[in-house]
Amino acid sequence: MFTKISSSHLVGIESVCVDVEVDIKSMGMPSFTVVGLAEGAVRESRERVKSSLKNLGFNLFS
Repeated sequence: MFTKISSSHLVGIESVCVDVEVDIKSMGMPSFTVVGLAEGAVRESRERVKSSLKNLGFNLFS
């Protein structure tokens, strides 16, 4: 299932529009990939997403 939503993030005091795209497949090993700018915040977001999914009760990553 492919889903796309529009969102925004803050740069200083300005809001910048971003598109978030998700493709959920029911086959294979559970994983996800974060793409975008290679800044530290993007690389660190992978751990924040894992933590959020765990706290919501999803056990995707054993």
